[in-house]
Amino acid sequence: MKPDMFKTPVTILVGLGFPTNVCSVMEAYRHLVEWPASNRDAAHRAALNACSAALRSEIEAETARGLFAAFAEKHDLLAPDAFVPEAIRSRRRPGSSKVR
Repeated sequence: MKPDMFKTPVTILVGLGFPTNVCSVMEAYRHLVEWPASNRDAAHRAALNACSAALRSEIEAETARGLFAAFAEKHDLLAPDAFVPEAIRSRRRPGSSKVR
């Protein structure tokens, strides 16, 4: 496995609500860079800084994943369970739509 790959993808909604799996630090970084400047906040900044640090091998990819997932949750980007494949759903906490 590449060092920037996530152990479990973060499934987010893009476009008109289409789910997509973000499987690596680079994919998360791209989503964050494309986020509108007018909507950027502290969660965005933390996730972007973490992804940047992970790409430079300063922190683990899973640390960046956690901050990206927190950013996605804050901005209601996480895909609902209906869109999430069973393999990912089984890793979530029962009764929660949050990605671990």
